[in-house]
Amino acid sequence: MNKEIIHLSDIAKHYTVGNQQVLALRSINLSIYKNEYVALMGPSGSGKSTLMNIIGCLDTATRGQYILNENDVSKMNDNSLAEVRNKEIGFVFQTFNLLPRSTALENVMLPLIYAGVTKVKRIELAKRALADVNLSDRIEHRPSELSGGQRQRVAVARALVTNPSIILADEPTGNLDSKTSIEIMGLFEEIHKLGNTVILVTHEESIARHAHRIIRLIDGNVSSDEVNANIQTMKDYAAQEV
Repeated sequence: MNKEIIHLSDIAKHYTVGNQQVLALRSINLSIYKNEYVALMGPSGSGKSTLMNIIGCLDTATRGQYILNENDVSKMNDNSLAEVRNKEIGFVFQTFNLLPRSTALENVMLPLIYAGVTKVKRIELAKRALADVNLSDRIEHRPSELSGGQRQRVAVARALVTNPSIILADEPTGNLDSKTSIEIMGLFEEIHKLGNTVILVTHEESIARHAHRIIRLIDGNVSSDEVNANIQTMKDYAAQEV
């Protein structure tokens, strides 16, 4: 069994809206292990975005314990959470979140600036990350000079550049056409094969099917947690062949 990277115990999140209390998450108990490829699914209002924000240390739970890579982040202050985010988590967003006036190389270097990496090393690591997503010939291009798929590849390179424990992707194909979506999902599969832990947040069944494990949320609870049967069959077959 691989090392446990994420452990959520009785995680709840409550919001107060006016005079009403909204129970976004009721009681989440979940473990995710190194080199897993997991899809978090659920309809609007199911709690998947709230859970993603907690896993990504963008928000804190109202109740419960969150252990990330042996660190109890549920008790951390904002500064500590920011440090964990930069070190442990690589984010890929639906809207790419690239700086429009910066080149692909400069966008990928950004997390390394926050990490205090020297300029020479930043350039080296960013070029390597862009090569990993087949964009070595686009490093001086700005987002407006790139296609949607290329922009998302830059975002993936930026997520990979700090060598994080987790790649957390929020609807990464939401702004892409179907052909480009397939290409980006192929890229995530390659990232996973390199040993990365990938957590994909999506409402699309066709996208979730690329993951090896599918966790479904309804009304703030985990309604099912299943191994992708088709993927597992292929893995078992490959193991037998070896």
